[in-house]
Amino acid sequence: MSSDSFHPYKILCVALAATVAVSCSGTQHANIERGSEYNYTQHRAEDGNPEVRLTASAFLNEEDEGVINVTGDIENRSLIFRHIEGKTSADVEIVITVVGRDGMRYLDSYSTSKTIENETYGHIIDSNVTRFEKELKAPPGSYAIFFAVKDKASDSETIREVYATIPDPGEETVDLTSVQLYGNSANEPGKGFEPVTTYNVSTKKDSLRFVVQVTNNNTDKPLVVRSRLVRFDADTSVARSASHSNYSVSSLPYRGIDYRNEEELDQTQRILDQPGIVMIEYNLERPERGNYRFEVTTDGVDDEDEVEISRARDFSVKGENFPRIENPRELAEPLVYLMNDSEYEEMMSIEDPDKLKEAVDRFWLENIGSVNRAQRVIAWYYERVEEANRQFTSFKEGWKTDRGMVYILFGPPARIEKWLNGQQWLGSYESRDSRYNFAFQRSRIRSDYFPFDNYMLQRHQNYHTYQYQQIQLWRSGNILDVAL
Repeated sequence: MSSDSFHPYKILCVALAATVAVSCSGTQHANIERGSEYNYTQHRAEDGNPEVRLTASAFLNEEDEGVINVTGDIENRSLIFRHIEGKTSADVEIVITVVGRDGMRYLDSYSTSKTIENETYGHIIDSNVTRFEKELKAPPGSYAIFFAVKDKASDSETIREVYATIPDPGEETVDLTSVQLYGNSANEPGKGFEPVTTYNVSTKKDSLRFVVQVTNNNTDKPLVVRSRLVRFDADTSVARSASHSNYSVSSLPYRGIDYRNEEELDQTQRILDQPGIVMIEYNLERPERGNYRFEVTTDGVDDEDEVEISRARDFSVKGENFPRIENPRELAEPLVYLMNDSEYEEMMSIEDPDKLKEAVDRFWLENIGSVNRAQRVIAWYYERVEEANRQFTSFKEGWKTDRGMVYILFGPPARIEKWLNGQQWLGSYESRDSRYNFAFQRSRIRSDYFPFDNYMLQRHQNYHTYQYQQIQLWRSGNILDVAL
């Protein structure tokens, strides 16, 4: 791929196709923001496939000009870093393209090159993200924003898209912009509230801020703006053994997340007496781990009929370092796939972080024996746990899912066969080798109403021996001698 291929007009072709697809799809939940997902590819440092997450906020400034703030997070571990003249760095090219949602207007494009330096040469590239922010001006309207990143060392590129609408201050209507989510940590002084680009919020963020702009051009009566925070019932359990019985269709693990079963945690009401444009901020203490929606509603008029206008931001509170595995409890929890029930219960009963870390180290060393060999197995195991988080996370952490369990224990499939509502992982190119073949059935088709892939392993008692043997390979360290 030549550098000439990475051009705004190439992205425009992608944009036109995407906007046409959006216009033809259902839009029942188009007013619910969820943030970016992680890229569903297995990243290796030598591949240079940029992992990018994206969010954009659109609003009117004090001069009633339309503004789009674009925030993109590039994960450093997904780039190729080179050591040249005493510096370790990766070079990327960034292109931002703004296109009208009707697919006909090519509004603007911005491109730049950026060098990302890394100070840990000789070690694994750090797992931090490099944040890129850009403010663009745009007239009122609905837009698709495409954020493209190319790793110059590999010529591999990733394009992510989000949508934003700028209200028209000249129309005599009531409108709300999309709800933007920001997080702040008291332990990170100087940073303040920063945009959250994903569905997932780390527990490091101890306070959240939701921002929405209200355009009130209706002078007939005061405008009431309501907000509420709700929590949804969702599965948080770890995957059952592959030889266990299948989940009941009425069980929460099978249903995944139940949007019909919500618990209202907070609600507020604000009255706007004067017409105009108002930016409203809602500050909340970060809730406990779980799946949430922050919703803002008001009343407007459509074809002379009064209608409710609603905008929302869905999010999930997950671990402190998610998707990374760093602290003792994060290291201990995924050992559930290698331990028996009593071992696991004993380890998870340890509350002191230092003692828990000692217990984790002792588990690996006592089973494997060699410190050097144990270190290699540990690195490999938790690399798979983190990769499972990046590939399979939904309403719960990826390592807890059925696909995550199989990925951690057995490794990535040699190939995947997909059908409408399921997929089969083939552990080798010999499809008759049933030991490493796993079928997954999706409990619900992904849609605007259910935005997650909840794949359930088709369990069978024949897997008991294969899974037991695999667990013993990990516990003994002999997994290093087996080509998976």
